[in-house]
Amino acid sequence: MKTKLLLLTFLFSTIVFFGQLKYPMTKTVDSSDTYFGISYQDKYRWLENLYDSDVKKWYREQADFTNNLITKISGREELLEEWKKLDELKQIKHLGRYIFDNKFFYMKTLPKETVGKLYYRDNMGGKEILIFDPKTSITDKQATFQSAIPSYDGKRIMVTYCKSGSEISTIRIFDVLSRKFLTEIIYPCLAGNEYWSIDNQAIIYTSLTTDDNKSSSFLKNNKVRIHKVGNDPKFDSDWFSNLNYPELNLQAHYLINGELSKRSPENIFVSVYGSDGLNIYYVADAKQQYSEHINWKPLIREKDRLVGTTEFIDNKVYGITSKNAPNYKLVSTNISNPDWENAEIIAPEKKDLMLTSFCVSKNFILMTYLDGINNKLFKYEISTKLTSEIKLPYSGTIFVQSLNHEINDCYLNLTSWNKPYTEFKLDTKTNSFSISEFNLPTKYPEAYNNIQVEEIEVKGHDGVMIPLSIIYKKGVKMDGSNVCFMEAYGSYGISMLPVFNNLWNSLVVKGVIVAIPHVRGGGEKGESWQKDGMKTTKPNTWKDFISCSEYLIAKGFTAPKKIVGSGSSAGGIMISRAVTERPDLYGAAISNVGVLNTLRSEKMPNGLTLSYHFGTVKDSIECRSLYEMDGLAHIKNNIEYPAFICVTGWNDPRVSSWQSGKFVAAMQAASISNKPILLKVNYDSGHFGSLEDYADFWSFALWQCGHPDFKLKK
Repeated sequence: MKTKLLLLTFLFSTIVFFGQLKYPMTKTVDSSDTYFGISYQDKYRWLENLYDSDVKKWYREQADFTNNLITKISGREELLEEWKKLDELKQIKHLGRYIFDNKFFYMKTLPKETVGKLYYRDNMGGKEILIFDPKTSITDKQATFQSAIPSYDGKRIMVTYCKSGSEISTIRIFDVLSRKFLTEIIYPCLAGNEYWSIDNQAIIYTSLTTDDNKSSSFLKNNKVRIHKVGNDPKFDSDWFSNLNYPELNLQAHYLINGELSKRSPENIFVSVYGSDGLNIYYVADAKQQYSEHINWKPLIREKDRLVGTTEFIDNKVYGITSKNAPNYKLVSTNISNPDWENAEIIAPEKKDLMLTSFCVSKNFILMTYLDGINNKLFKYEISTKLTSEIKLPYSGTIFVQSLNHEINDCYLNLTSWNKPYTEFKLDTKTNSFSISEFNLPTKYPEAYNNIQVEEIEVKGHDGVMIPLSIIYKKGVKMDGSNVCFMEAYGSYGISMLPVFNNLWNSLVVKGVIVAIPHVRGGGEKGESWQKDGMKTTKPNTWKDFISCSEYLIAKGFTAPKKIVGSGSSAGGIMISRAVTERPDLYGAAISNVGVLNTLRSEKMPNGLTLSYHFGTVKDSIECRSLYEMDGLAHIKNNIEYPAFICVTGWNDPRVSSWQSGKFVAAMQAASISNKPILLKVNYDSGHFGSLEDYADFWSFALWQCGHPDFKLKK
């Protein structure tokens, strides 16, 4: 369908006053898109051109307007200071752990540190030796450290970092003996799937076509490359790409990554992630890893419906599939001759539990399930093929890791809404838990011991029961006087799991009700839960949120206009449509790097990836669904909308800043509530913000909902 760009009209929206404040002036244009005979007006199309000087000026004016107002809110600095003190109480983190031939590497982050350091021990109980400190080794002060991965012999470290939240990575190689970087610099890359070759002579990484995250070529036609240590990166071989392997018919927007497994050293792998989230894998003989052209063979195809974790052990591949199993099952087949139609079933589908992940120790496979909100843990004994449940110390969310596949000990992090992370060591033979040697308990203020949790189900608009988690301070009155903070997501099958959140709980001890609706579009109740909140069924996502809002009001947890509704990224669809459909329920709303203009989402650099979940304008039914979930398209003139703040990162590679800009422009012009509509622009960040950002938009929202700690300074 073609876009009709009619005569530009330099009409200016009415200047809107809030007290003594007025919004920057915003022009409109006579622009529209016509799809299947229906015209969709788009008066703020001009704000999509982020290269234009007038557009940049508009965003800068909006950012200044927002920053000036937020500085006038009392309680913001106190909240931020409280968070920083809470941050200092956090446990010492031991992440990025690796054990190679009894050599133990780990990233350790102290409570006051934002970036960890890489340490080494000859064994688990050996003397701690500092190997790599990003703060002193990476001289670029604008860089954000991402990872440090040791080679199997421990002689070199692969270091990745990016700038200003762009998620566009640089890879460098650090020599442990000399304590210096080697000369080669590999850029631009996509971090997250870098591997050392088993012989320690090379690294496999994903190379980007361009580092311009506003370009239509961004994240398209990526290449998996292999870099031999010491060589010039411009000569790195093309391991896998649609350019070098046209016979594989890869789509330009597919995300591709190389993958290696020390437990399956005879093979090399590449993974392909399309729009549907299903795993696609190819395999080749490891002897070909330095070849100019590799004979890749299919290992996992879309029709096999594998998702999430994949493990390679000797000549076997293990994976989670939804094929004939909406709650998922664990299956395995041979790498050399894959036959997923007749795959061995390791763990059949459970009726009331959803399989979410698994990990492998020497003799066991540990499997994590979800009951709608909380996790359960089961183990499968490889020799006997028997499965049994492991009783957890308490209910919550678990993260299981096997550091060494040659032993049975695993590490398990356990947390819940009101219990901080505790790391346990699990003996999978005896099912016994002991506190991990890496665990140092955190002692929070006494008030945090009085946090209560209710986990219930609320009847949705169509009778479906929606899980709802409610966190509140013991003794709080249920008389409708409480401010309530509600956060939901509802996309990509991602579940809102119980975790101890310092920021949320700092609000709870101040009397704020925190509520987490587990809306459809997420994964809390299996594949069907996700499918019931995507494309034509997407309205269930925000209607579930609205149903939970109404329940909280009816039960006295809160009242209309005292609810802060919040959604991030794809959760922007949820919050924008909840507010445009029921503006009477909410006192304030937050869209953090949100998708708010779905009719135009395919115009973003990664828009084609979103289309599987939300729809495409090329299909008449899906196009109408995109309109239905488009928050911008549903803003109506002369409506009393709640206060609204949209946050965007100028370097965001996932959601373009114009999604927030256009929504704010339209709502500023349409709302007659005299409640401020703000755009916060972070010019030094991307898709992820900072504590300062949260302090900004939470203090704003709590002020608007009448919390006594947050007021406009006189």
